[in-house]
Amino acid sequence: MTGGNKVTKKVIIKGSKGYKSMSIHKNGKKHHSKRRKLSDSEIETIKNGKFIPGLFSNVNENSKTKKNRK
Repeated sequence: MTGGNKVTKKVIIKGSKGYKSMSIHKNGKKHHSKRRKLSDSEIETIKNGKFIPGLFSNVNENSKTKKNRK
């Protein structure tokens, strides 16, 4: 088997604003990426060095259509 998926998750904070992003690579090529704004509470928690379980749960790698979101 060659190739496969690679998922890269990043958090960037500059001053009082920031974002979280997720990129999916398939066979060495960028396939999909999403980016979401960090909330103020998430930024404070990250700056304090605490772990946030489920931080990337709303940055879905497989987005569903409006009809199938339920």
